[in-house]
Amino acid sequence: MDLKYLFRPTSMAVIGVSTTHDSHPANVIYTKNHLRYPVKTYAVNPKGGLLNREPLYRQLGDIEGSLDMAVIAVRAQFVPGVVEDCIKNGVKGAVIVSGGFAESGNHELQRRVTDIAKEADFPFVGPNCLGIYAPDVVDTFFLPGERIVRPERGNVGFVSQSGGVLVDQMVKFAGQGIGISLGVSIGNKAVLREIDMMDWFEADLGTRVIAFYIEGFEQGEGREFIRRAERCSKPIVVLKAGKSPKGMAAVSSHTASLAGDYRVFSEIMKQYCVAEADNEYELTSFCEALSCYPKGIRGDVGIVSLSGGHGVVAADACAAQGVNIPGISSQTVGNIRENLSLEIKNIASLTNPMDLTGSCVDSDIETAVRHLARDENIDCILALLLPYSPGISADIGAKLSQVARNEGKPMIAYVPNEDKYKIIIEGFELNNIPVASSVEGAVLMAKALKRCRPC
Repeated sequence: MDLKYLFRPTSMAVIGVSTTHDSHPANVIYTKNHLRYPVKTYAVNPKGGLLNREPLYRQLGDIEGSLDMAVIAVRAQFVPGVVEDCIKNGVKGAVIVSGGFAESGNHELQRRVTDIAKEADFPFVGPNCLGIYAPDVVDTFFLPGERIVRPERGNVGFVSQSGGVLVDQMVKFAGQGIGISLGVSIGNKAVLREIDMMDWFEADLGTRVIAFYIEGFEQGEGREFIRRAERCSKPIVVLKAGKSPKGMAAVSSHTASLAGDYRVFSEIMKQYCVAEADNEYELTSFCEALSCYPKGIRGDVGIVSLSGGHGVVAADACAAQGVNIPGISSQTVGNIRENLSLEIKNIASLTNPMDLTGSCVDSDIETAVRHLARDENIDCILALLLPYSPGISADIGAKLSQVARNEGKPMIAYVPNEDKYKIIIEGFELNNIPVASSVEGAVLMAKALKRCRPC
């Protein structure tokens, strides 16, 4: 099945548009794409006529030219016939947003739709889903455009069984400055499943990190997912739901999936270096870090701070997350001490974590980062910046980014997420250096790199 027509369509029919209810899901999808996206969009309803002065087609066969995809938003019992009509008219794929299938106990109806599609090699997303958000291309979410917070185009591909989790994660990504290449809500995943999406994203040049929200698998599918992840050349992040008995029961009623034995699946993911996020906050941090540094690390970090308290907080967070803080060599300490400014040369603490004090200036932080990066005991640097210190300039983000790029070791920055510090944050982000809005977030990014190290 060729998925490019689903994820990069140039034409689309929305089937099920209402002539009386502007808030019907199909109407929301049609209006949003017709007005805001480059995809050529057609509305379909058996009554025909006009919809806001645009043609309302009675059937797919009345539409001139080829159709890359269809969005199906009709009652469940009509979906098999609509899918057959899509196949008959040469539509290349579909999103079925309609509910009322396996998640409601109607397994036979879902099997019928699936059999029709598989026999014709007709790919579809869903049913019971929001579908596809491809930045600047198409948006099949039946949510008003003005209510959605959209991340910019980026390099994280995100697949979610839950449409709500996908939308909520898009909000978190946007807030943290993380862009996505594609977001897909797969719902009941009757045809297109996680493994299919992994194949797509691995081949997609615009994707560097592949993230999943997974509720469950069919029998034996979890094993195949891990085997495929082992061969994947890109880092994979997983947020797994259904960890508790109550969660497992909720999974079954939501997307009719088998939650399985979470403990076993979690242990296997660790063995094969799939980065499992414990919650949505970790998922966000993991995606940002791995989008910048896909290769992974041992997990030996050097911490540079302007405050002893922040160093302590970071040390505690590292201990809690299994990130190591090794000692640094005497040669490294000597090189740093020798090149510090006179104001802090004798008061800076050069153990790990390193406290340069609030009296330091840009060049002191650059010196510490440069020589820590050359220390064989260190494979990642956490730079905890307090931009309200008087000696710190607005260029510190760009300056440290240049040092890190020249030295070739990953660096993760912490900068308070405030508008007045935006120029510092942008100095890092424009140079592909991840920035956390909390000390714990920076440590979680290091944890992500450790979990994706080569096994």
